[in-house]
Amino acid sequence: QLQLVESGGGLVQPGGSLRLSCAASGFTLDYYAIGWFRQAPGKEREGVSCISRTGDSTDYADSVKGRFTISRDYAKNTVYLQMNSLKPQDTAVYYCNARTAVHDYWGRGTQVTVSS
Repeated sequence: QLQLVESGGGLVQPGGSLRLSCAASGFTLDYYAIGWFRQAPGKEREGVSCISRTGDSTDYADSVKGRFTISRDYAKNTVYLQMNSLKPQDTAVYYCNARTAVHDYWGRGTQVTVSS
């Protein structure tokens, strides 16, 4: 009943853009800080971006600063990751995480492939 579903991944050329969505069902994201993570084959999962529960604070990995933007739409119970100027090294499965002090939910991921 409680789940996060990522969408919006796909194949894009270097320099292209994608917008990932993380939609919650069965619960409201209002109470959660949200993070986007990614994992490339053979690599450790890394944090990409996060947004606070109230949406007034955001952070980005150095590798994506200036290119990615995280946002949330409380009415739609959805968090977004706008990815611009994509690079081949951005290729990974991207995961959404919703976290409180007592709960920790993960989506199943969406594949992003950046290749010419």
